[in-house]
Amino acid sequence: MASDPVIEANEKKETASSSSNNDSDINTFVTPKPEVAKSAGPPPPPNGGLTAWLQVAGGFMIFFNTWGLINTFAVFQTYYESGALFTESSSNISWIGSIQCFLLQLTGIVAGPIYDRGYLRLLLLSGSFMVVFGYMMLSLCHEYWQAILAQAICVGIGSGLLFTPTVSLLPTWFSSHIGLAVGIASSGSSLGGVIYPIVLYRLIGPIGFPWAVRTLAFIALGTFIIPVIVMKQRIKPPKPRALINWSAFTDAPYITFALAVLIVFIGNSVLIFYISYYPTNKGFTNSSLGFYMVAIFNAASVFGRIAPNAVSDRIGVFNTFVPMALVLSITVFCMLGVTNTAGMVIEAVSTGFFSGVVVALPPVCFAMLTKNKALIGTRIGQGFAIGGLGLLIGGPSAGAILGTTEPLDWTGLWVYGGVTIAVAGFILIAVRIMKAGPRLMVKA
Repeated sequence: MASDPVIEANEKKETASSSSNNDSDINTFVTPKPEVAKSAGPPPPPNGGLTAWLQVAGGFMIFFNTWGLINTFAVFQTYYESGALFTESSSNISWIGSIQCFLLQLTGIVAGPIYDRGYLRLLLLSGSFMVVFGYMMLSLCHEYWQAILAQAICVGIGSGLLFTPTVSLLPTWFSSHIGLAVGIASSGSSLGGVIYPIVLYRLIGPIGFPWAVRTLAFIALGTFIIPVIVMKQRIKPPKPRALINWSAFTDAPYITFALAVLIVFIGNSVLIFYISYYPTNKGFTNSSLGFYMVAIFNAASVFGRIAPNAVSDRIGVFNTFVPMALVLSITVFCMLGVTNTAGMVIEAVSTGFFSGVVVALPPVCFAMLTKNKALIGTRIGQGFAIGGLGLLIGGPSAGAILGTTEPLDWTGLWVYGGVTIAVAGFILIAVRIMKAGPRLMVKA
């Protein structure tokens, strides 16, 4: 029987359509849709380059005008002790510097989270204004409580708005060179501690205390322009975070290290406040050279901030911090053996060098103890807020030990400073063991 051509044509169409559908199904299952690559977090730090090193330059100027001015407080302490501005005991006077130091650290609780939310520029502008404004107001002061408000509170808060963001920013731009980068930036405080005391001391006589202090404020105003222009935040969190990272308080190495910083700051504040007054009171130097002891101390700390930090990139931050803290303790005890000008100069150089480590290495250590780099501002701010209690305690407690009647108890003062730094050194050993175990030849 002959087949119908119409029927054959329809069958061929159905066969072709079925084959096309089958091929389509096969293609659907065999060729999957390309997956969208998921973000693996922020890219690694550039670890160099013009932009990265400009952050170090900006950080240098921040340290110059925060810790650099704090390192000048020994000159203020000696001047206030003279009674030319107001009459207060050594312990009461040291509260000005102690509160200033403490607020520099405590403000990190607020400045750190604000930095983590991406407001670096706001912090730089606000902090710079408060530091300059505080010293301008100090130039008008004639009473103790006025100096507390201007120098201690206003400058202290302004410095805190600048310091924590700076030490949080630098580790995001460097990895293997992080110690060197922070060390170079922190050496700005040493340079400030050399220039500002000399400027203050040399100008108090010719133009008076008010205009000498205004000169410091004008220098700060000019140098703050650099960080405001060049500093740039590299990592911003995808969403706002809590002001306090509560998990940090259950992180044993982190919280133990914060305790060590608190204690070592107590001992170091003894040096910052009394390195100038000690040789003058004991008669080892005249009043002029006594003022310059601050500059000598801070000049030596330039090398103490850069060299050990560079070494820490190779052998580990805790392997560097532990011996440096213990040696600093020994040099403080050696203050008891000073009997002349030469001995005092040697002590200013040696204590200055090892004291530099106390400010330069803790930011690197806190960064190393923070796994989530998006929380670095919050964690560093919290850590320094805890450590800042040492600066609040150190000056007034040292002044209480020193006493108010001659002869002053300098032996008790230096024993107090040496013991506290030694205790901090042994706590640092415990932190090092927590991180890397008891083996010595391990980078930690």
